[in-house]
Amino acid sequence: MGDAPVLIPDAGPWITLAYADGLDLLLKPGWPVAMVDMVLEELTRSQTPTSQQIGAWVKDQCIPVWSTEVCRRAAGRRQRNVGEMAIQETMQGLAMEDPPRRGVFLFEDHKIARATFLLPPGCLKVTTRAFLLFQERGGWLDSAVAIERLAIEAGRQFSRLRFPLGFPPD
Repeated sequence: MGDAPVLIPDAGPWITLAYADGLDLLLKPGWPVAMVDMVLEELTRSQTPTSQQIGAWVKDQCIPVWSTEVCRRAAGRRQRNVGEMAIQETMQGLAMEDPPRRGVFLFEDHKIARATFLLPPGCLKVTTRAFLLFQERGGWLDSAVAIERLAIEAGRQFSRLRFPLGFPPD
């Protein structure tokens, strides 16, 4: 597993999978999963339909929560895009390791697809939909559409974004 990419979801995929009762899907490829501190803060600082479920799952699965300078500096303040900035900091850290590690940034926000979200070589940004289709093709999931439907039926406004076409990582 030494060359396996680290899966680092933004807030959107955590929420969508929680609505679909599918957080365990993050573990299906067998890659390490990490939570970035600022994303955990965003997901759990307020009571939402999924905040307790996500916090408990991260704890129960012993998902590591990686500290970032972005979170330390943003402590107690609500700012836009800080979760994404913390993920970008984390991905840069992976690239600086010796040897460099690969990361897969899981997201749903259309702004991330259009914006210049810089990732180091070997790291990818992938939508929740592409990740679910990857699992379906890999035989870990019967139907990506069924997971989407569960999330939507539970009240999630699931993104229609499809990106990238070249997933999974080699």
